[in-house]
Amino acid sequence: MNAQSGDLSLDLLMRRSQDAATFLPDELSYLVEAFAPSQLESSRSKAYLVLSAFCQGTRSQNPQESGSKNSATEILEKVFQHLIISRISNHQEQDAIVIGLSFFSALFHVDWQSASRVFVQDGVVEYVTDALDLFPSSASVALEVARMIGQASGHKACRALIPEEIITWLRNKSRQATDKNLRAAAAIALVKLSRGAATDASEGADASQAAQSTSKDMELANLLKGMVISDKDSLSSLNDVVEGLAYLSVDPDVKHALANDPKFLQQLFTLVPRRKPLPTSTSNSSLLFGILLIISNLCAYRPRFSQEDAQVAKLKRMAKAGNGSNKTMSEEPLNALEDDVTVRSRCRQVLASGALDVLSVASGVESQGIRLALSKIYLSIVEDKDNRGKVLQSGGARSLSRVIQSSYSTSSSTPIDTSLLPAIQALAKLTITSSPLQVFGPNDGAMLDAIRPLSQLLLHSSSNLLQQFEAIMALTNIASQSTGCADRIFSTPHLLNKVELLMLEDHTLIRRAATELICNLIGGSEAAFSRYGGSPDVHATKSKLQVLLAMSDMDDLPTRLAASGALATVTSASTACQAVFELQLDRHRAFSIIARLIDPSVTLEDDDPNDGEAAGNTGLAHRGVVCLRHILDPQCALPRISLAEEVEKASLVNVMTRLLKGELGPFDTAVTTPATEVLKHLIELRKPANS
Repeated sequence: MNAQSGDLSLDLLMRRSQDAATFLPDELSYLVEAFAPSQLESSRSKAYLVLSAFCQGTRSQNPQESGSKNSATEILEKVFQHLIISRISNHQEQDAIVIGLSFFSALFHVDWQSASRVFVQDGVVEYVTDALDLFPSSASVALEVARMIGQASGHKACRALIPEEIITWLRNKSRQATDKNLRAAAAIALVKLSRGAATDASEGADASQAAQSTSKDMELANLLKGMVISDKDSLSSLNDVVEGLAYLSVDPDVKHALANDPKFLQQLFTLVPRRKPLPTSTSNSSLLFGILLIISNLCAYRPRFSQEDAQVAKLKRMAKAGNGSNKTMSEEPLNALEDDVTVRSRCRQVLASGALDVLSVASGVESQGIRLALSKIYLSIVEDKDNRGKVLQSGGARSLSRVIQSSYSTSSSTPIDTSLLPAIQALAKLTITSSPLQVFGPNDGAMLDAIRPLSQLLLHSSSNLLQQFEAIMALTNIASQSTGCADRIFSTPHLLNKVELLMLEDHTLIRRAATELICNLIGGSEAAFSRYGGSPDVHATKSKLQVLLAMSDMDDLPTRLAASGALATVTSASTACQAVFELQLDRHRAFSIIARLIDPSVTLEDDDPNDGEAAGNTGLAHRGVVCLRHILDPQCALPRISLAEEVEKASLVNVMTRLLKGELGPFDTAVTTPATEVLKHLIELRKPANS
């Protein structure tokens, strides 16, 4: 078929592909023929789309019921079995075999379940070996056999049927130098067989096999690495080479070898064009995805397990030991090539070779798989604070925002997908260590857009404590930029309730971060200010101010500074002063807590006598003085007699006198001026009411 009429026919098939039952046998044959290696890349890409839509349509019309066989897989197997076998068993026509094998490979790409069912049919493997015997000098037959075996080798049921005869043939073809494309295809098939054997061994099939796989992997990695360096301009099968390296780069030794070869990395990254958009063909997308997987594997840190996750992993090891696995119950020793220091070094080597340019290009590609890979890569790279400036300079924040914005629903009520959490966490890390202006630019719009995903990172049911902490820290920085940002954060549904809950968290850093966010919101948002004491409803704010008072008396200095700063701000409202005074009347502690901000020697009834006296802090003293100035201001109109009694109980005159005499340390006028005013109010309270 010529290219123009072929594309028109594929367009017609595409429009009907969701209704698979309407395809006629001739149309299916036409689709198979479209995968001929002689077809243009654009036609083959369109054929992939038609095949994918056909398989998806069949599966959507025949959903698998719980506990039953997958009827959709059986239907697809019946549809494609004859189309494939009739061609690869045609020993008279070489072209038919090539087309059948090429389509078989494509089916593995698109719907591996049905392709695997066809592969394990009696006689299929024999047809493949017969094709090699009948056409031993055919480069096209050999290439398509190697590619198809490579696809089949990724699946356990198929791997078990690949004979030693084929494996030996693949080894021979991977060592020859005449046909570089065949060498690459054979190598990737061997890679998948090797990795598959290692996976089978890890499941307890054969423990000795895993050790043998490592040496084979290094040999294959060196072969493929050499192809990227020396043969990239003459290879039409670069996808095979990159895919093979992506498989191999999960091995620590291979990671080390690849990361320490800057010439290889630079050549690999030049496969992605920098100055023009990447053509959106299936081949280019696959190549880019493979390169991203290599970067992801090189930069990946070991998983950080919580205590609960570690316990689950231990139970799994015990279950394996109980099932007769060759593995013991003891935990495997960590590979030194996977420790954090080594991974950090690998990340820097990857960045020095130009990886950030690749990531920037990839962020503009409409592919879910590519977006997920980008998310993981960026998160690994920004784990090292020294890399964050380089990421920002390369436009990494824009790339992450693009990935995030293009992947979640515009509906604020729809929760984000768990797969987006790494990208949001990476953006949060950038926002923590740099000014939001550097991350998002001077326009408030980009910051406002970032608030929703960062809030979702905090609220998501799958977020761990570290992700929640980093989300709060990022939101704290954004809240300080403008009232618009603070108002947007405050108005985010369920966010404030979550943050207030985390203020009571046992973890010091989480508690501190939550308190700092509340402090910034009170200072930047009128709505937050009203929630904490600016509204006429005194009783509604008492419980919130009680928490701020408690946080102002914690052992952690940053937490005390944030909480007392929030108190100093909110007590500028008379209703907040009234609420604090009522708390003082309830338990007679509020004034003493504020006094201890100024004078660390102040004690409370429930203090542990073994606790040492905390060191004084100018910031705390300033906040305490401002709180007292607000509370004692006559305009608050607090009951004079009760106020005078509570002031005496808290020994506030003594505290302020010591401060102004210099007994609590040197203070500048920012503290002493309001302190003088406070002492004046205190002396006035001691005078009779009618004097």
